[in-house]
Amino acid sequence: MALSRLVRIVRALSRDVSELSFSEPVTHVYNPLDYAREPLERYLERYGNARGAVLLLGMNPGPFGMAQTGVPFGEVSLARDWLGVEGRVGRPANEHPKRPVEGFDCARSEVSGRRLWGWARERFGAPEAFFTHYFIWNYCPLAFLESSGRNRTPDKLPAAEQSLLYQACDRALAQVVAELAPRLVIGVGKFAERRARLALADSDLEFGTVLHPSPASPAANRGWAPAAEKQLRALGCPVTATGEASA
Repeated sequence: MALSRLVRIVRALSRDVSELSFSEPVTHVYNPLDYAREPLERYLERYGNARGAVLLLGMNPGPFGMAQTGVPFGEVSLARDWLGVEGRVGRPANEHPKRPVEGFDCARSEVSGRRLWGWARERFGAPEAFFTHYFIWNYCPLAFLESSGRNRTPDKLPAAEQSLLYQACDRALAQVVAELAPRLVIGVGKFAERRARLALADSDLEFGTVLHPSPASPAANRGWAPAAEKQLRALGCPVTATGEASA
């Protein structure tokens, strides 16, 4: 069977970022596009036909989400039981002992993914209804860990490392946008919105942002779903399966 355009884009991105190197305090780099290729490509093949939908763009994999399942914001139970995505997950070449990759056997729940995909399930019911209106992707495919096991986000990398990484991520994002033709790109958090605006500066797309569902965000902990829905409504985006965008 011929590979979809999205799968080809992601495989090329995986090759590009695998050639990069990163310095301390980063000691371990996880590339789920590689070791979690099977479930990721199932996600793309099953839901990556959402042409004209809104693109929700995250930052990079969380240690208990996409780093485990290959699915953006891929909290294990929601990826498996709601999205219906599962598959073989291998191991990173250099695995941190405090952050093992256990795939769909991982017992930890990714809070960001539980909030985002949990909201999608509650408001849209069936995954197909959600993907009629939205597609979710991450700008950067790599997870960065320090020696302690602490997660380090791409915006904290040295400028020279950022530059090479962002070149690859910008190129892939532009290709994804060309394939999906979204009417709007919304950063899940300010970092993703900023990168999207820079990567797609020559397009006539509209951009926006919603609060990131991270547990490190006090605002998200006070109620991520209502806050995100308010922002989505302001952007004219649907918050129910019927396409409702107003309260």
